[in-house]
Amino acid sequence: MKKWLLLLMTAGLAAALAACGTSSNNSNASGDDKTLVMATSADYPPFESKDGDKIVGFDVDLATALAKKNGYKLEIQDMDFASLVSALKTNKADIVLAGMTPTEKRKKQVDFSDVYYNAKNLVVSKKSSGIKAEKDLKDKTVGVQLGSIQQDEANGLQKKYNLTVEDRNKISDIIQEIKAGRFDAAIIEDKVAAGYLKKEKDFQAFGLNSSNEGSAIAFKKNSDLTAKFNKSLKEMKDNGELDKLIKKWFADEK
Repeated sequence: MKKWLLLLMTAGLAAALAACGTSSNNSNASGDDKTLVMATSADYPPFESKDGDKIVGFDVDLATALAKKNGYKLEIQDMDFASLVSALKTNKADIVLAGMTPTEKRKKQVDFSDVYYNAKNLVVSKKSSGIKAEKDLKDKTVGVQLGSIQQDEANGLQKKYNLTVEDRNKISDIIQEIKAGRFDAAIIEDKVAAGYLKKEKDFQAFGLNSSNEGSAIAFKKNSDLTAKFNKSLKEMKDNGELDKLIKKWFADEK
């Protein structure tokens, strides 16, 4: 009897240890089943930026609302944009909101929600640069954020206009490079560019003819959060909550 009892206890212990060693793709990065870790790159106002020690913005408000609707609290972590997809894949984050476009390349690595906001890309430069249209980019040095859809756009224009494409981790660094004369121009999302255009009176911008596929929430592959957040996102679109957030953070939106 004691022998069988010992065998049962040993089997139970082995099963418990095996369970502890098993990781779920849907396990929360925070280690708390009621807290989701949102990764973002807080240099992208009005989507996300720092206000003192606090990260604020359209994406933060949206994520907070969606998390609350699904019974979660939100923990926000700031990191370089180029690290965001990796943060999901290595379980350092549960969701990413960072004005991220759901490109085909990214879809191979992570899952995306429905698009929650559409924007377009602008070419930003000094008024004295002589850059007034896309053709004026010929032989110029153009700055982009590392890992962004704007980097893909610049790479697409590279051969056509013999561009030199330079990347930086933060939009603010790109702006400084233009001011210092090291970049002739930059490709930046319109709502983000608008904030810098208000501050930098000697800057100008024009739109590119390309289409931006919009911004979506990124999740780990096969995460059960994707369907939950899509359902809540649709509710926010239908009941006007999303429009209120858009008007709050993008004052020119009607």
